[in-house]
Amino acid sequence: MTGQDLIGQRIKTIRRQRGLSQAQLAHPELSDSYVSLIESGKRTPTAAVLELLAAKLDCSLTYLINGVTAEQMQDLELGLGYATMALNNGEVSEARRRYAELLEDGSLAGLTGLRQQAEYGYALASEACGDLDEAITVLCRLRESATEPLPAERAIAVAIALSRCYRDRGDLADAVRVGEEAIMGPARPARPAWNDDLVELGATLLAAYTVRHDMLRARQFAGELLSAAEMLGTPRATVAACWNAAMVAERTGRGEEALVLGERALAIQSETGEPRNLARLRLALAILRSRVRPAEAETCRGLFLRSEQELTETFGSAVDRARCAIELAKVEMVLGNPDQALVYARKAGDLVQDRPRALRADAQLLLGNALLLLGQVEQAAAELAAAEDLLASAPATGEVAEGWLTAATALERLDDGEASVTAYQRALACVGL
Repeated sequence: MTGQDLIGQRIKTIRRQRGLSQAQLAHPELSDSYVSLIESGKRTPTAAVLELLAAKLDCSLTYLINGVTAEQMQDLELGLGYATMALNNGEVSEARRRYAELLEDGSLAGLTGLRQQAEYGYALASEACGDLDEAITVLCRLRESATEPLPAERAIAVAIALSRCYRDRGDLADAVRVGEEAIMGPARPARPAWNDDLVELGATLLAAYTVRHDMLRARQFAGELLSAAEMLGTPRATVAACWNAAMVAERTGRGEEALVLGERALAIQSETGEPRNLARLRLALAILRSRVRPAEAETCRGLFLRSEQELTETFGSAVDRARCAIELAKVEMVLGNPDQALVYARKAGDLVQDRPRALRADAQLLLGNALLLLGQVEQAAAELAAAEDLLASAPATGEVAEGWLTAATALERLDDGEASVTAYQRALACVGL
């Protein structure tokens, strides 16, 4: 039912509650036939006519248009604000609960914009909680609605989230399809009409190419994104293009070029970005540096400690703080400090108890390896077994393949040859081999 139909239905319902005929409601300013057309949804009343009808029916204009009173509208907007705040602060379970309650209430039925906002927020919260299936279901429903199409900006945001969810679930063909369809549109122009939103979507598509190991296309598209960002000259587009081009450069063996692109993104974010996003990008750059320059473990530890402090000060999400703790555990292992690595691995485990399986598996693997180096073999075996269970139930992605490789190496040191071989086989299966 369209918004026009709902308005007509509300006018009809209230008119009958007031004991008025169509002719009585119309007289003297309108004709009864015009009121009939409005009530049947065949005419869209002007703002002036709606205001007149609201006065005649003794109801608020807000109720006539939206189906809720001004007070209810204020409560709904406040509820959405609290849910969004919880999501932005990393309180993803709380955010999901709040969004779900708003959607179950029914008051949003006639409020298309607010309901779409609530559904989008619920999908993001579901994604952050690791429920990718639910997130994808909601995002697809939003994207495919024929009766209530999304505004252009929201449509791109939904496409970004949907492509990302498909990618993280391992559905790489769908991740690419969604991104390409949204960028090119039905007209399929030779070149997209780039703006900040489309560049960010392009960055998400670029990540899908990279995870799919389509590096020839990824390298070509990275160049297109960098050119588009250069043309726009905006901080948001430049950061998105530079950072994702850095990921492609690193994956194609151009580590130093990747660092240059990543440092450029960080410099721009430092000047114009929100502090929490700056802390996240600094962490990502530190991770990139640790991969490109593994000999600089001491320097990387300092970068991770700075990221940890910034994430704490900016109330970074549990996922971001867990990733930082995981990287600190890794660098402490490299530096020969398994006892300190154990502290960070346990901290990461505490932070990701209800988070995506791959991240929880990373924390378990680090716990197992640290315990193994400390000679606590039985406890190490238990942690590694828990990590295997998590990896076995996670989507088959490159990240999960790396987890299986780590597990295989640790199981080999435990002299569990059969389990080690199985882990190697699962790592190969995750990358299609």
